[in-house]
Amino acid sequence: MTPTQLRAFAAVVRLSSVKQAAADLSVSEAAVSMHIAHLRKELGDKLFTRTAAGLAFTPGGLRLASRASEMLGLQARTVLEVSQAGAGRRMLRIAASNLFAEHAAPGLIELFASRADDLDVELSEHSPQRFAGLLLAREVDVAIGPRPGTVDGSVSCTPFLNYQVMAVVSPDHPLCGVASPSVSQLREQTWLLGPSAADRVGLVPSLLRKINVPETHQQIFQSHAAAVEEAKRGKGIALAVAFAVSQDIAGGYLRPLSGTYTQAKGAWNILTLSGSGAPSAAAELTRFVTTPRATQAMLRGAGVTAGRFRPAIHVTLWS
Repeated sequence: MTPTQLRAFAAVVRLSSVKQAAADLSVSEAAVSMHIAHLRKELGDKLFTRTAAGLAFTPGGLRLASRASEMLGLQARTVLEVSQAGAGRRMLRIAASNLFAEHAAPGLIELFASRADDLDVELSEHSPQRFAGLLLAREVDVAIGPRPGTVDGSVSCTPFLNYQVMAVVSPDHPLCGVASPSVSQLREQTWLLGPSAADRVGLVPSLLRKINVPETHQQIFQSHAAAVEEAKRGKGIALAVAFAVSQDIAGGYLRPLSGTYTQAKGAWNILTLSGSGAPSAAAELTRFVTTPRATQAMLRGAGVTAGRFRPAIHVTLWS
């Protein structure tokens, strides 16, 4: 059983297609089929069969799918650790929800990385729904964001920072000054949103579902800062992290909307593998995020400049 064979099978499982797996891996379909054939022969299991509805995986195939992802992640982690050890450095890979990545991660990572000369930190943005899978596959060492819907005993979840999301508008917006806008009034407005609106977990999608905002009234930007800038120009309602827009509110550039449907409170959590599965740097960060210095860094380093956009997947290295 080789990493190449496992990688081919994992791609077939992920895409439910041999053809698409071949395209994703930039190899021929024959190559993917050959790798699958070797696995079938070695394991004595068909792994999957083709049906009119697509691929149907056997119980053994499903078990291999979960193990393949884990083994490939462990291999990548081992290669990285050996390389880093040889250079006298460590690597900490953090997966974060885009709301946290944009507003709180810069200050946190800058301060945390500055405490250790031998540490590099890699940040990538992911949906909170993928946190557990990324950790179990060892594709990342730490995940930060809203608590996923289900977390079992294999993953440790620690809340560390409370935050608030609020609806904000320009001073000349029609709803500015309205004591408590009704759901129907809110539903008719244009909503200016950051990437977190596309997730299913978190305060932003929760508020949108609560109001039942039609998709035709939602405009999703590449960053929350860009959405807030449009709100300042009177283009609609933006959902923003309270501490990120506090100066704009104090300066009169934005006004918060009042009412039950225009604000929500939540907590960011840090997730790692339970027990001894997490690397030492992950345990260090878990302890550090609960300190007053870390909280101040996250709040002080919030936000991005107006016009700074983030891609759907953003990776940054701190050293």
